Amino acid sequence: MRRVLIIDDNPGVGQALELLLSLHDIEARVATSPAEGLALLEAQAFGLVIQDMNFTADTTSGEEGEALFRALRARRPDLPIILLTAWTRLEAAVALVKAGAADYLAKPWDDAKLVATVENLLELGEANREIARLREARRERRAALARRHDLAGLVFGSDAMLNLLELAGQIAAAPVPVLITGPNGAGKERIAAFVHANSAAKAGPFVALNCGALPADLIEAELFGSDSGAYTGAAKARVGRFEAADGGTLFLDEIGNLPLAGQVKLLRVLETGQFERLGSSKTRQTRVRVLSATNADLRAMVKAGSFREDLFYRLNLIELKLPPLAERRDDVLPLAEHFLAGRARLGEAAREALLAHRWPGNVRELKNAVERAALLGQGGEITPSRLGLGTLDDAGHGAWRNLDEPSREAVLAALAEAGGVVSRAASQLGLSRQALYRRLERYGIAP
Repeated sequence: MRRVLIIDDNPGVGQALELLLSLHDIEARVATSPAEGLALLEAQAFGLVIQDMNFTADTTSGEEGEALFRALRARRPDLPIILLTAWTRLEAAVALVKAGAADYLAKPWDDAKLVATVENLLELGEANREIARLREARRERRAALARRHDLAGLVFGSDAMLNLLELAGQIAAAPVPVLITGPNGAGKERIAAFVHANSAAKAGPFVALNCGALPADLIEAELFGSDSGAYTGAAKARVGRFEAADGGTLFLDEIGNLPLAGQVKLLRVLETGQFERLGSSKTRQTRVRVLSATNADLRAMVKAGSFREDLFYRLNLIELKLPPLAERRDDVLPLAEHFLAGRARLGEAAREALLAHRWPGNVRELKNAVERAALLGQGGEITPSRLGLGTLDDAGHGAWRNLDEPSREAVLAALAEAGGVVSRAASQLGLSRQALYRRLERYGIAP
């Protein structure tokens, strides 16, 4: 909201500020007394207040301005307030800045600095309101999801995961095969557990098998079981995963590693519910919900002839695409806190390091990094050096960042070229306003 309330007993000051701001498409309303200003604040919405510190002739104590400031804060706690005066002692202004004033400018003011300050504060206010709106919308959606479904212990904070779980919740009740795709270590098994927990088979077992962790000649025995003597070392009959999962859910991870012979048998089970143990001619029946997962391109494998096309379409009736952790930044800190389980606390620099890292190993890498840091730190505060994820920033302040992050010098240069206006500097750096504000805070730069 680009509307500013000016409260100053000098009409000339109000008119000058009103004209200056209008040249930059900022609407201004002027009040010449605290009472008039507070009345305008009640009647209209403003994005910023510029207030004088003295309103009575020959008064320079700033007490009137302090009283007005506290009255404004009481009515609008989040409203940015700029203090403007020629007389107030610096100590009084500093005290009010510590109490929440956005800035302090002396008369006569510098037009360029005042406009840049106003624009940045208005933009920041708009950004904060949008962030608050999005957070509230996300909170309401998550609460609705938790009311409808069992979250199965999932920890998340991102819209990407919320979108995925809303879709997974919709299809969980239908007894159809589901293919979960995504990179290694992203948490595909946790999504499968969520689908099971919200399915008609939730009272049954949840059985998982990683097809990529077994030799090809043992996968069939693991899936379908084997009779005694079915293969070398099979001294007794064993139950396969389909039998173990009867009445529940079978999760097949790395399904692309299943050999062609096993693919034929899996297709038969999916179509008829029937199978035979390895080395046996007895047909067995099972009722199993099959969920599968892969990080491979099954379509390319079908074209190459290493994966059956009919099985692919049978498994891929519904596909859930799990994004990598790098695309779920809002999941990073909640997951890190979850893995720490109160054993240590994350310092602010460590939080920045976690958010800046690209996480090629996804959630698995995050868990290892956090647990290692907690072990090395033996409690207390975790620092970036214990995480071992990046390099010190250009200023050597210990804040960690990726090498493709804009440096402190690049941010300062962009701000200088943009005349201090954050939105212009952000555009030049290829960042959103919110992203640039985060970097300003990280580098210790005042907008």
